[in-house]
Amino acid sequence: IQELLRVMRTIDDRIVHELNTTIPTASFVGKVDPGQTCKELYQSLMDAHTNRERIIKNCISQTSAVVKTLKEEREKAHEDAALLKQLRKEQTKLKLMQSELNVEEVVNDRSWKVLSHLTVMMFCPSRQS
Repeated sequence: IQELLRVMRTIDDRIVHELNTTIPTASFVGKVDPGQTCKELYQSLMDAHTNRERIIKNCISQTSAVVKTLKEEREKAHEDAALLKQLRKEQTKLKLMQSELNVEEVVNDRSWKVLSHLTVMMFCPSRQS
């Protein structure tokens, strides 16, 4: 799942590049609608964040259910080393998924700050002074 999330976070990793290539410079303002361009980038970012969060939460839910089942089985079979090993493995996976949710929050915050900052700078120059 970490590889999938890495690929899905490409839009966030490249947010400055995306803004620089999609928002027109002064010489191209008349040829491209910057408001529409920002709206499309905003929607792409929203969709990416929503999809990643849904995937992570789904993995957490599934892994939590597996951990719960393994704990119940473990209570019945205290001496089963293989069961204990599997439980530890799933608990580790659950902690990893929960930490991915925290990483997702940081990535999302960073992207929204960059998007907000650059669009305000480009479209509201009076706020810079």
